[in-house]
Amino acid sequence: MDVYEAVESRRAVRAFSDEPVSREVLERVLTAATRAPSSGNLQPWQVFVVTGDPLARLKRRATARALAGDPGDEREYPMYPAELTSPYVDRFSTAAGQRYKALGIERDDPDRSMKVAALNSEAFGAPVVLFCYLDQTMGPGQWGDAGMHLQTVMLLLRAEGLHSCPQVMWTMYRKTVSQVVGADDGLELFCGVAVGFEKEGVPPLRTGRADMTETISFIGM
Repeated sequence: MDVYEAVESRRAVRAFSDEPVSREVLERVLTAATRAPSSGNLQPWQVFVVTGDPLARLKRRATARALAGDPGDEREYPMYPAELTSPYVDRFSTAAGQRYKALGIERDDPDRSMKVAALNSEAFGAPVVLFCYLDQTMGPGQWGDAGMHLQTVMLLLRAEGLHSCPQVMWTMYRKTVSQVVGADDGLELFCGVAVGFEKEGVPPLRTGRADMTETISFIGM
């Protein structure tokens, strides 16, 4: 699979099979991803790979919190700006509607938030979740580095025939995650990434993207 095919086929999959992912494949992907760029070569990410019984335990604990209507732990960083304006709010609303429909949840369902959280806390059935942390002393530049690292990981997963789904939702249950992975107090959870093989028979969802002319400007060309 060439890089263009990997980029085109990468999407947030929300239905995984229970087929296991070998440690050999994960190590190959994560070793190659060390080549992701980072300012000053800080390589600020700290990733915990969770599977098997520890992941099952984490899913149970997080799902119990979700189904109980637990609003989650106090956020260490905002998921979105307090005031989203156009065109960003429009893109968000459209994509959210597509995701809810694919998950079989109506947008006006009063229990929508709880149901979405419960699905997320099961990592959509994925047998592996990567949890990416950064030291709390790191700044916006290093958070950008972590994003580039995770994008590299997700593209390499496609080269291995695997899919993924980045999940910022895990920050809602960051204390539960930290208990399972043993993260130091000085680390801040960026997100989780569900990893696995896509479940057969589930209609794939691809959210739309803005036309290139909306986000790209050519100068001097």
